Amino acid sequence: MLKKILLFLLCAALWATTGMVPQSYAEDKGAENIVIHAGKRGDVSFPHRQHQERIGDCMVCHSLFPQKPNSIEDLKADGSLRRKQVMNKLCVACHREKRLKGEPSGPTSCNTCHTHDS
Repeated sequence: MLKKILLFLLCAALWATTGMVPQSYAEDKGAENIVIHAGKRGDVSFPHRQHQERIGDCMVCHSLFPQKPNSIEDLKADGSLRRKQVMNKLCVACHREKRLKGEPSGPTSCNTCHTHDS
C-alpha cells in the first residue's frame, strides 16, 4: 500500500512540474471543430481546438457566452446576445488586431467563414 501511495505522489509531482497530464486526467476542452448556425449567411465551421492552442485563455471568448454546446444560438434565441455580437466583438476584432501586429491571423471577411450550404 505504501508503495502505491509513493508511486502516486511521485507521478503527481512529475505531472505538476512538467505539465504532462495523462489523457484520463486532462480537462475536457470541448470539440475540435464546432459548427455555429448563423442564419442566412450560412453556417460557420469554427476551428475550436486551433483557437484554444493559439489563444490559451478560454475567457477571451467565453466572457460573452458559456462553455457549453449551442450556447451562442441559445443566447441569441432568448435575446441575451445580439446578432453578429460575437463575430464583431471577438472574431473580426481579434483577427484584425493580429494582422496589424504582423502576426498570423484569421479571416476578416464574411464569406470566408460563412458557407451558404445551411
